[in-house]
Amino acid sequence: MRYLAESFALGALRRGRTVVQFLGPVGAPECPGVHYVEVRPAKAQYEIFLHTLEDIGHETFADLVEFPPLDPDDEEFGRLLATRDDPLAALTAAEDVTGAVRGRWVNDGVVQDEYHDYVMAGRPANSSPDEHPWPGPPFSS
Repeated sequence: MRYLAESFALGALRRGRTVVQFLGPVGAPECPGVHYVEVRPAKAQYEIFLHTLEDIGHETFADLVEFPPLDPDDEEFGRLLATRDDPLAALTAAEDVTGAVRGRWVNDGVVQDEYHDYVMAGRPANSSPDEHPWPGPPFSS
């Protein structure tokens, strides 16, 4: 089972583990990108980061942390969107801001598998390989 039930996502965060969600394609056809949201524990809070990257991967290269930012002026790896004091509030905030879905959180390293599936499915524009729609409003990058 790839996706974390809410209790497992919250448990991972409480144990100091990061959870992420692949959000699909972003950018223009001449400069394609992908993005994902990350919720990570930090001291007594939980930070929510949005990562917007050039889509430079292929079927044998899916390590998103190696991808350059989509915006060449963005030197940071990810944009801090919010912080929250408890894990449930952090997941809720991440979902509200990015359009992420509660039932699609994965452990940190699994986001590469999500991206790989996306590549192998031909980079579908409207939905994930399992036909789940990509986030729409309220998301804004």
